[in-house]
Amino acid sequence: MSINILMPALSPTMEEGTLSKWLVKEGDTVSSGQILAEIETDKATMEFEAVDEGTVGKILVAEGTEGVKVNEPIAILLEEGESADALASAAAAPAAPAAAEAKPAEAPAAASAAPASAPAPAPATSSGGRVFASPLAKRIAAEKGLDLSAIKGSGPNGRIVKADVENAKPGAAPKAEAAAAPAAAAAPAKAAAPAGPSLDAIKAMYDGREYEEVKLDGMRKTIAARLTEAKSTIPHFYLRRDIELDALMKFRSQLNKELEGRGVKLSVNDFIIKACALALQQVPDCNAVWAGDRVLKLKPSDVAVAVAIEGGLFTPVLRDADSKSLSALSAEMKDLAKRARDRKLAPHEYQGGSFAISNLGMMGIENFDAVINPPHASILAVGAGVKKPVVGPDGEIKVATVMSTTLSVDHRVIDGALGAGFLEAVKNNLEHPLGMLA
Repeated sequence: MSINILMPALSPTMEEGTLSKWLVKEGDTVSSGQILAEIETDKATMEFEAVDEGTVGKILVAEGTEGVKVNEPIAILLEEGESADALASAAAAPAAPAAAEAKPAEAPAAASAAPASAPAPAPATSSGGRVFASPLAKRIAAEKGLDLSAIKGSGPNGRIVKADVENAKPGAAPKAEAAAAPAAAAAPAKAAAPAGPSLDAIKAMYDGREYEEVKLDGMRKTIAARLTEAKSTIPHFYLRRDIELDALMKFRSQLNKELEGRGVKLSVNDFIIKACALALQQVPDCNAVWAGDRVLKLKPSDVAVAVAIEGGLFTPVLRDADSKSLSALSAEMKDLAKRARDRKLAPHEYQGGSFAISNLGMMGIENFDAVINPPHASILAVGAGVKKPVVGPDGEIKVATVMSTTLSVDHRVIDGALGAGFLEAVKNNLEHPLGMLA
């Protein structure tokens, strides 16, 4: 029976994508694990792997096609022994859906795992007890001695795919990550179209004036939708604190001298990430996300950090940031930022977390207010460190390096006093940096 190859959901929030490039043509024989195509989402270009073996009988969606809906057939695969004549009957009767696996183009194989933030589906078994799994998944399961009936599949219709068995432990089904629920809740709500003049009306205002019309790509559309949702539905309020950085700058200089032989150079941003991660543990009620009709309180400190890229931004997540050393956080942040700029992040690397940092201080901005990234409950806007006169504890005036911070807070999750306590913890951690190594 011929098999429909469907447009994959490469992340929990993906609804459609662009079929950027076919890497096979009609008549080609494909095997499990072979790359079939490159799919562009709003965030990254992902490679799309075959799960089943067979021959490409018909390509249904041409490369370069935008707005292809998830689960829409994009090609038909003929199984062994079938000929192209089977396509006539396939057109009359829906073909069986084929599972597939995806990974960032040219990224390490580990990134091909199913997004950690995806909700765990039910075990892939039929009423007759048959386990539905790809040939590649079956082979890996046999090699690892895994019981397929105990594994939950993340492929179409709960089918078990390669990532499921690679992440499974012998004798046990894979566990969902703590961040799974909040990341699943991150799917943007359908924002109502803002009231305002139509495109034709706006163009009429500029009739006779020279301009360039720039259509939104997938990333800009997503950013526009999520920011509209955030400002329309999240009751923001703002808390501001100035933080003195002189002790941190001195401590950082000493550490960097010690770490010079290891090729590590800590940035102020590395300390900010660590300080916020520890503050989420010190004020645990702030380590939470809004989930529609309830609040989800997280145990680990999963901190998202905004990274500007051409045409938009990513917020890669540093998981368990409270338990990692400054040098480990620095190395991980550099790697995530580089792959974000190359659009090579896997979905689970930029989804999830409970809190975010947006640092424009390195661009000379002294202070600003950031928009909360749902379902997060807060985001810290970080400005530049600037030398200013300050009044010391004994009333003396001195010059200090002062950094302005603004905490944007979702009032549904965090009240004023609670948010103030969190910002105080961040300030104390940064002004007493030695304590962050304890």
